[in-house]
Amino acid sequence: MNFKKTLAATLIAAQMLAPLTAVVSQGASAQAPVSAPAAENVAVVLAPPFINAQSYLVVEATSGQVIGEVNAKARRDPASLTKLMTAFIVFDALYQKQINLSQRLRIPERAWKADGARLNLPPGTPVTAEELVRGMLIHSANDAAVALAIAVAGNEGEFIARMNREAKRLGMNDTNFLNPTGLPQQGHFSTAHDLTVLSLAIMREYPQYTRFFGEKSVMIGGTTYENRNRLLFTDATVDGLKTGFTDAAGYCLAASIKRGPRRVLAVMLGAPSDAARLGEMQKLIDWAFTAYEPRQFYEARKPIQQLQVWKSTVDAIPIGFRDDVVAINVAGKTHEITTELTIPEPAFGPIQSGDKVGTLKVKRAGNLLYERDVIAFESAPQAPMWKRMWHGVVLFFKGLFK
Repeated sequence: MNFKKTLAATLIAAQMLAPLTAVVSQGASAQAPVSAPAAENVAVVLAPPFINAQSYLVVEATSGQVIGEVNAKARRDPASLTKLMTAFIVFDALYQKQINLSQRLRIPERAWKADGARLNLPPGTPVTAEELVRGMLIHSANDAAVALAIAVAGNEGEFIARMNREAKRLGMNDTNFLNPTGLPQQGHFSTAHDLTVLSLAIMREYPQYTRFFGEKSVMIGGTTYENRNRLLFTDATVDGLKTGFTDAAGYCLAASIKRGPRRVLAVMLGAPSDAARLGEMQKLIDWAFTAYEPRQFYEARKPIQQLQVWKSTVDAIPIGFRDDVVAINVAGKTHEITTELTIPEPAFGPIQSGDKVGTLKVKRAGNLLYERDVIAFESAPQAPMWKRMWHGVVLFFKGLFK
């Protein structure tokens, strides 16, 4: 992983591990006690429905605000939600051009022997990396996961070591991976919290590949496989991410939902049946969108103003935000959400596209919810010496008359 992506992922983890800004716990319905958040961080909201699952966490994906949780840090068997980390590492390999989607790979014998859901391709069968990615994410094929792990890291053991390094780097402190598939092994565990951190990292770091999660079917080797995430077929606003099931884990689901300006991410572990996984997640999603309302301040990649740049070959550059700036509050109280924009001036060249040039603080009733970097949308190259000297003189006299 390069430094830029390491820093970005670290910031994602820090945001998710910060004190909860708006949390609702299911209370008596939980399987184990849930720690109460600090009183000043609690908002009065529409009570959540009873959710028949061992744990869950639901967050506003854009801001990282926590909407509701039960036992979110309880360690559990993650089943095939493990493949979210497998996908995260494969996506990075694609981004780094270590492999490419059209590259033809051969099914290793080790992959062919994988238990559970499979593509059933014989050893040596040529298949594209894209087919393996789609088979892993849509059909949850274990042989595809193992084949990708070997293609990326050379062997399964090294890939697993990389999975755990990435988990540690992301701040997934209650996670340990022993395989890339999610097949049950003692000591293989994660939490709803950690899988939420991972899902957010995938969506923010590799949006170009998240389309695979939302595909309803794939044909590989003459066989059509339907996506195991049935919400894709029953709710048009759902566009990902992944299901999981083992006897030990129960029925699990990480779901991404986009309605209007809001994107919600929900991770649920340990539902008692496939039908319960579908129904309970739908209840949780609908509650999350009903209990809270959004306030959108800025659109992603849309300039908010022109920043004057001194000692540069250009006079000004457009600035704005990488992502939508959206915050939520209790329904009917979005007026309590405010912003505070700080852009230090004067700004000097050189500035590279993507560089931070300011900070936006999003607050609710005066309390900080989160911060966003204001970035340059275009570069401002350094001016030649004569222009830099002239600007220095101008700024000197401007300072005298302030």
